[in-house]
Amino acid sequence: MPLQNRVTPTGEIIATPHRGMFTGNRGIIHDPATKTLLRKRWSSPAWLTCTCEFRGRRREVMAQRSWTELFFLDEATALAAGHRPCFYCRRDDANRFRAAWEKGNRVHDVRMHDIDTVLHQERLDHGKKRLHALLVPLDQLPDGAMVQHGEASFLVTQGRALLWSPAGYAAAEQLPGEATLLTPPSTLRTLNAGYRPVLHPSAQP
Repeated sequence: MPLQNRVTPTGEIIATPHRGMFTGNRGIIHDPATKTLLRKRWSSPAWLTCTCEFRGRRREVMAQRSWTELFFLDEATALAAGHRPCFYCRRDDANRFRAAWEKGNRVHDVRMHDIDTVLHQERLDHGKKRLHALLVPLDQLPDGAMVQHGEASFLVTQGRALLWSPAGYAAAEQLPGEATLLTPPSTLRTLNAGYRPVLHPSAQP
């Protein structure tokens, strides 16, 4: 049975046999004895997106009393859930993200702690995923942004809306109407400033 460690664009953590392109964490939120999640869904405001391979290191998932290994279909999913690139294993990406975050949010000399503080306010609403108003038409959103319509999540790329699933993306039979924004606003401005997240191969035309 798969472990409950896969993050959806809404930030929910589910069990699925499908593998993700990225791992990451929100601190320690599991019991290593049972390899099950605790009731809390984060223990740190630094929600990270990490590479699945780093300097040949291997970890047994949920086996230690250290950070809880979470997994994401791709980076767009992780960003929508409120995560950002890890500065340890993805330093180049983290630097690009920070530079675009500064440009998009019109700030200077920002620390990752400052970004985490803003993201933590934008991603949660009384412990649940905070949804944001969509201020521009869907086809004007930057590549990598994600929106929600009903129970479905959609990736926006090249002016198209693709339906998200744990296995990958599929062409939407119907474009979402009154959609709300999943990607935190500060991250959306980061995408508008030029940061391009890694997308799952199924998102390619």
